[in-house]
Amino acid sequence: MNARRMGVLGVMFVMAAAGLVLCPVGGSTAEAGVIRMKFGHFSDESHPGHLAAKQFATMVEERTKGEIKIHIFPANTLGAPPEVAEQVRLGVTDMATPTQGQLDKWVKAFGAVMMPFLYDDYAHAHRVLDGPSFQWFSQMAEKEGFILLSNWEWGFRHITNNKRPIRTPADIKGLKLRVPPEVQLQATMEALGAVTTVIAFPELYMALSQGVADGQDNPIATIYYTKFYEVQKYLAITRHVYNNQVHVVSAKTWAKLTPEQKKVFREASQLAGTYMRQVMQAEEEDLIAKMEKAGVQVTRPDLAPFRALMGPAYERVAKYAGEENAKKFREFVEAARKK
Repeated sequence: MNARRMGVLGVMFVMAAAGLVLCPVGGSTAEAGVIRMKFGHFSDESHPGHLAAKQFATMVEERTKGEIKIHIFPANTLGAPPEVAEQVRLGVTDMATPTQGQLDKWVKAFGAVMMPFLYDDYAHAHRVLDGPSFQWFSQMAEKEGFILLSNWEWGFRHITNNKRPIRTPADIKGLKLRVPPEVQLQATMEALGAVTTVIAFPELYMALSQGVADGQDNPIATIYYTKFYEVQKYLAITRHVYNNQVHVVSAKTWAKLTPEQKKVFREASQLAGTYMRQVMQAEEEDLIAKMEKAGVQVTRPDLAPFRALMGPAYERVAKYAGEENAKKFREFVEAARKK
């Protein structure tokens, strides 16, 4: 039995010992008129993503008068993010909040969302992803087994490391930076001269603490709530890539719901996603200040020289996502840009 499965069973044993009702392995089930569902995600329990998931589950249970109960498995309890996304596609897990970097393994067009330095700010990114592109992505995702409920948040990504403060692209050259198995981030970092290494998210804290990688990139909330700042000396506010969590439900689970239940799911998801966005944007500067107080040196480099080096990254991402997909998505981006 591998370590991950042992960990999952251990969590289930603790829950059982505490008298909590467990959702059986294998997706949603119905018993005595109650439908029980599994919601897996990768956010830490203190992260706004978990709080939003709890809010969603509570709203669904209240609005369905207890007909649907959703059991949440946070912090990679059910496996690493790509594994949980696959579980949702197969109907083994009912829902999750993967990023576009996980969904693009089945729908390549999602890869275009994470082109570097694409958005002006959060409001611009939200207009793009909540606009006509949402329906465009939804149609493709449904064919692969995913129903898109709404956009949640993940955020603009920033770079941390243990070697030196980052003020110019030259400061990144030669750094060994961890990236997830996502070509967009690998292409971005390599365009800046970094040496990239793929490390699974659940192993990242330990890898950074042991020097397996010099640094990594993630949104501010992730760096703070996953405590990466404890094992990283420097934080650069680079905002190089934006991506968000997409609240998805398995098409197999969706097919079992009534029209009214589907309406409840969509409305509750949108409210939870809005809450998550508001919390994460409001707390960013406060979290940065807390990390500075803990000893992290923060730099805010001029981003123009970084953006100027992105030509090779744009080419790689467009090739991966599909040239036509990349072109169409950039049209969505420009249409949503405030002139």
